[in-house]
Amino acid sequence: MTDTRTELEAAVFRRLVQHLRDRPEVQNIDLMNLAGFCRNCLSNWYAEAAAEKGEPIDKEAARELVYGMPYGEWKARHQTEATPEQQAAFAAKQADAHKA
Repeated sequence: MTDTRTELEAAVFRRLVQHLRDRPEVQNIDLMNLAGFCRNCLSNWYAEAAAEKGEPIDKEAARELVYGMPYGEWKARHQTEATPEQQAAFAAKQADAHKA
């Protein structure tokens, strides 16, 4: 069952990454405000998991795996300036997280 579970988890991860790639209009700050994670979190988690397995990957390479292109290119194409409302919501979430 372990091999099957790993294969299923990998398939789900690939589907999540593709889902996010297909929706570049959804900003990372929106993901953070709604779900508490974003594309950068996924790439950080990927890099951490790789390091745990003795296969370190640098931050930019991990981001490219998640974004489907170099991070700078994705930002130039898709990232918008966060609105004051988005920034306030993010700050409130961060404050709540530090209270816990």
